[in-house]
Amino acid sequence: MDLFEAISLGLVQGLTEFIPVSSSGHLVILQHLFSGQSEHLFLEFINIGTMLALLVYYRRRIVKIVREVVVDRNSQLARNIIITAVPAGAVGYFLADFIGSNAFFGSLVTVTITLAVVGLVMIVLERLPKASAVSSGAELNKTRALVIGLAQILALIPGVSRSGATIIAGRLNGLNAKQAAEYSFLASLPIMVGVTIKLLVDGPSIDYFVANAIMLVVGNVVAFLSGLAAVGLLLRYLERHSLALFGWYRLMLAAVLTVVILV
Repeated sequence: MDLFEAISLGLVQGLTEFIPVSSSGHLVILQHLFSGQSEHLFLEFINIGTMLALLVYYRRRIVKIVREVVVDRNSQLARNIIITAVPAGAVGYFLADFIGSNAFFGSLVTVTITLAVVGLVMIVLERLPKASAVSSGAELNKTRALVIGLAQILALIPGVSRSGATIIAGRLNGLNAKQAAEYSFLASLPIMVGVTIKLLVDGPSIDYFVANAIMLVVGNVVAFLSGLAAVGLLLRYLERHSLALFGWYRLMLAAVLTVVILV
């Protein structure tokens, strides 16, 4: 892997981890363009940059949540975040080797299908029936928090988009678009932290990092900076708009990939 590829992958990771067009799908596409195959460990490692971007962006909010739990004994938002994070975290932990080695998860066909299906859902989302409105993630009941968590499992499939799946589920469970995005980002942090810890204590992963340290550092720095910008931009956009624009983008990209695959 050269410097240009590392910078490109880091930039795409940072932008598309939070913008709901699927970071994994775009990274699979890029890696196929660069080398003809998907390098799963590199994709896992550059998640560290986007995790740090979230920690920095929500640093005051995280401190507030910790204070609410420790001082105020108000654990409802923290409880909901854990409920939402556990399903995808558990499935990802136990099936990590399968996901990393299975050709299905690095397939352009898989990415094309999931880009299109989730894109269609985004376009019609505002016309779908929704649960009664709630004003924040803290007001979700346990069932609604779990439903969002189950939707997050789908994001293990490239092309789905973790943020896309959880924002859609949040909207259907009564949150507005911006609230759903904020809750989605907070609920992703436990999983990101867990994946990072697993990488840093796994022997083969450490060996991979040592062998590719320079490119991984570059990729993560770029992912951190672009991710930090993407979070703020998306939240401002969703204050006044729906997910439909991202749905149309996904459909157009799926159409281009379909032509590429067939030709």
